[in-house]
Amino acid sequence: MGTPEFAVASLDKLVQAGCNIIAVITAPDKQAGRGMQLQQSAVKKYALEKDLNILQPEKFKNEAFLAELKSLNADVQAVVAFRMLPEIVWNMPPLGTINVHGSLLPQYRGAAPINWAVINGEEYTGVTTFKLQQEIDTGNILLSDKIKIEETDTAGSVHDKLKELGAELLLKTIKHLAEGKLVEQPQPSTLKFEPSTLHHAPKLVSETGKIDFTKTVEEVFNLIRGLSPYPVAHTSLQGKTLKIFSTEKILTQPIDAIGDYKTDEKNFLQYACSNGYINILSLQLEGKKRMDVKDFLRGYRFEK
Repeated sequence: MGTPEFAVASLDKLVQAGCNIIAVITAPDKQAGRGMQLQQSAVKKYALEKDLNILQPEKFKNEAFLAELKSLNADVQAVVAFRMLPEIVWNMPPLGTINVHGSLLPQYRGAAPINWAVINGEEYTGVTTFKLQQEIDTGNILLSDKIKIEETDTAGSVHDKLKELGAELLLKTIKHLAEGKLVEQPQPSTLKFEPSTLHHAPKLVSETGKIDFTKTVEEVFNLIRGLSPYPVAHTSLQGKTLKIFSTEKILTQPIDAIGDYKTDEKNFLQYACSNGYINILSLQLEGKKRMDVKDFLRGYRFEK
């Protein structure tokens, strides 16, 4: 069960390993784009290529869907980047339903674990497989694995690393579960964590990406890479929204007012933060395409 590209890697790993995939459940096709044409999910496109049985329920509690799901007699269900399931669905197979989550639980429970781990400047993140239960991201842990977040990483690059790591971990989890080698471990109680060390991963909204230059260079740098390439951190330039995709840090006492920019109009565009400057490398001005800062400056005219 899954929808985006992140889930395709796990499905492909199971297919390549020879697992018996009796059905793929994904989101219904939806209208998108200028022509509002029906678009298939990444998981559906892959499933069609592999000639897999596809189910696309509008509602999980639909009686016809539940009857069809039950008739499949699946031993186990795997969920990767999908919506919440009712108990009647996740409790159906004898070996339960496994979820692949893009964090080291119980840290970063929620909708955007990859983004928030980068935004918060974490050194490490990872993936966890766990058994679904009623409360979101709280089920018993099966396996986990971690990676280092490099300073050059963005949410996009971490996403790509974790989708492969998650695929490997899911296959390992299913094999060990089938062999009876796994012992479920309850997640550590969040009450044991100091409030400052327990992080959540709420849904990203437009306000999340608004850059606050009163923060440190490090915090602004992490916000920008944690929202790149989507949904992208943003500020304003001469009254227009400026999306910022990549930057570098300049740790020197700013001589400009916090939030002000400076530029030579040829090579650099920098915004003053509380302890230095954030130097923009890649950007997109409202109404324009994404480009390198030098290409942008070559064609942009600043108001005097």
